[in-house]
Amino acid sequence: MFKSIKNDLPASVVVFFVALPLCLGIALASGAPLFSGLIAGIIGGIVVGALSGSQIGVSGPAAGLAAIVLTAIGALGGYENFLVAVVLGGAIQLLFGVLKAGIIGYYFPSSVIKGMLTGIGIIIILKQIPHFFGYDSDPEGDFAFFQVNGENTFSEIINSLNFISPGATIIAILGLAILILWDRVLTKKAKVFQLIQGPLVAVVAGIIFYNLTKGSSYGIAAEHLVSVPIPDTLDSFLTQFSFPNFAVITRSDIWITAFTIALVASLETLLCVEATDKLDPLKRVTPTNRELLAQGTGNILSGLIGGLPITQVIVRSSANIQSGGKSKFSAVFHGILLLISVILIPKLLNMIPLSVLAAILFVVGYKLAKPALFVKMYKMGWKQFIPFTVTVVGIIFTDLLIGIGLGLAVGIVVILIKSYQNSHFLHIEDQSNGKHRIKMTLAEEVTFFNKGAILKELDRLPENTYLELDVRKTRYLDNDIIEILEDFSGKAKNKDIDIKLISERGIAENPSSYIEFFKLRPKSS
Repeated sequence: MFKSIKNDLPASVVVFFVALPLCLGIALASGAPLFSGLIAGIIGGIVVGALSGSQIGVSGPAAGLAAIVLTAIGALGGYENFLVAVVLGGAIQLLFGVLKAGIIGYYFPSSVIKGMLTGIGIIIILKQIPHFFGYDSDPEGDFAFFQVNGENTFSEIINSLNFISPGATIIAILGLAILILWDRVLTKKAKVFQLIQGPLVAVVAGIIFYNLTKGSSYGIAAEHLVSVPIPDTLDSFLTQFSFPNFAVITRSDIWITAFTIALVASLETLLCVEATDKLDPLKRVTPTNRELLAQGTGNILSGLIGGLPITQVIVRSSANIQSGGKSKFSAVFHGILLLISVILIPKLLNMIPLSVLAAILFVVGYKLAKPALFVKMYKMGWKQFIPFTVTVVGIIFTDLLIGIGLGLAVGIVVILIKSYQNSHFLHIEDQSNGKHRIKMTLAEEVTFFNKGAILKELDRLPENTYLELDVRKTRYLDNDIIEILEDFSGKAKNKDIDIKLISERGIAENPSSYIEFFKLRPKSS
């Protein structure tokens, strides 16, 4: 883990700056104490990062769970009751890991995963535009189209143009210029610019700008800065921790919420794992069942000390990859940075303009949603492009899980269409001896999805036909298809259709029972 520390250390600093406002913003959007988001970020980095088998994935509080958390806190009668559901949700995730449920993530098409990454990239950019101009009415981390402040993604952008903060905008532009200069020019000039990351320089510039412009017309108001809770004493720091009220553990609504958290958090994690593995330059494969065990452990600990639910998060993970992170040290150390900074330098953190962090997230979003990817997906054909596009649009106009669900649904429809088209190959030969000679070769796998196509072709056969049905290449033949052939045998006699059935087991002329013929079916793959 320490072999790549020269890459991981700078990357962890970038992830820290990306994670800090998101931890606070997601807590705010969830209706939970601000400190709960930081707890989840710290545990997601240190504990989950250490236990996970992912080398580049980063965990923390997730925007996708904010709406569930907000509703559950009110419905369950308080935050302490909700924490019981978080602990139980973690335990259920451990059970998922033991039962090997991690394989679920592999059943999502590549086009949908790419659409998820692109959609999140676009959402990051759209959501950061208001913050870039110093309009912070919606908290960081609210990625849903319909926002917690009553606006939607686009109305928020339009409103932000009426409330532009000059100081915040100037330092955001300056920060973005630093990031572009660092990425495109300076990192290629000397190694020192690879060790000292552009985001760190942009943040330092933001802190300096804030202090130099205090009291002037270009000053940045407190509501446009990071807002970390500042305890006066050790006792006041400890009072920020909350603990679950286990007296309500027998309530059915607690268990329903726990299962919901476990299911949604596990699904988001597995999708993120699949996506980060695709982004990983070294193409390493994350053990998904181990990931569920790590996430479950993290959620149990987070719930026990007052933290929000945790998942692996694509925004942090992609920032880690883009910044050169090579091993899990980056994720773990970003958690350590969160812990140290919250304890030792909260006042310094509260001098960071949110607009500078918006500039950093702009770059992260752009690298996830480059225009060239749309061109590439289009060139791959409609079977890839349509599910990809639906996923992107769905994420932008709804939320992450609904967008992915829409993309998956379209992907399944595409599979059904292709399955319908590829269920058989029909070859029509010239007339011979007064009969049409028609050869139909069935595909390697023929399921009930193919019933419509095969029925259509059989019904179209003219009278006085010689049908040669070749199933030698067919490794799986569904019972539904066998029954279709059985039913067709009666029609064939009425239409004077002779059938020659060719199989690995031999040839049958006008078989009396297709069911008997296929009792010993070709080997199923």
